Amino acid sequence: MIWIVMPILIVLMFMLGIGLDRNSFLELKKQPWSVLVGLFGQIIVLPAIAFALGIWLALPPVYFLGLMLVACSPGGSSSNAFSMLAGGNVALSVTLTACSSIITLFTLPLIMSFFAAYISVNSDVTVVLPVGKLIMQNIVLVFVPMFLGILFRVVKADWAYAIEKVLKKCAFPALMLLALVFFLQYTKEIIANFTTLGLAAGLLILGAMLVGQLLNRFCRFSKAVSRTINIEIGMQNAAQAIAIATSPFIFNDGSMALPAIVYALLMNVILLTYVWIIRRKK
Repeated sequence: MIWIVMPILIVLMFMLGIGLDRNSFLELKKQPWSVLVGLFGQIIVLPAIAFALGIWLALPPVYFLGLMLVACSPGGSSSNAFSMLAGGNVALSVTLTACSSIITLFTLPLIMSFFAAYISVNSDVTVVLPVGKLIMQNIVLVFVPMFLGILFRVVKADWAYAIEKVLKKCAFPALMLLALVFFLQYTKEIIANFTTLGLAAGLLILGAMLVGQLLNRFCRFSKAVSRTINIEIGMQNAAQAIAIATSPFIFNDGSMALPAIVYALLMNVILLTYVWIIRRKK
């Protein structure tokens, strides 16, 4: 299974790198406050919501950690397309996705170490997280492909634009194919726990978007910026969470990837509905 997940994640991160140039980070200069608020929502608020949901729903340790993996992952690469469809600030979306992909290289192992220790202390399950291997895998699967994408854009700018268009069309079907493969392999477990997993994943997405909206109102951001932050906080890189859960070097547990699978399915349904409501209002 990991040999399906890893190529998909590499392609997604390479696609993100191709889409980046020096203008991608201009939002840090133009409106740094919106970038900081968006990153705060992704890196701090989202794990806090996932933790609260895990305790409230009394999730089994394997699903608890799976939900935390989703919450600690960076923004999804498809968020840029959703921001465009919702009339958001696409430049801000690209900046947030890029920044979160880099920052979570360090925050994800740190936060997951804390929650692995919490599970070990508060349950009869002992969780060992090989932090060094997790960092190395994230560098190989996330940072290196993204860096190669940036380099490719610099060297072959004309080719990069054409390849990016193709990869963007393949990204969503690839993620859905991954979800389908997992569903077929873990059909009984998913069906048996879908109410719990669906409730946890759905509340995580809706809770994140609600907090994002509250932050937006408090900061009095424009509609375009608000929509972008809502989407960025509500749309995480499920492929990365699946890669970590199923990696033979880290957790090597397919059941831990199930929250990310259910999240990926509900994420697209909820955000497509969000975009539809916005476009209908227009």
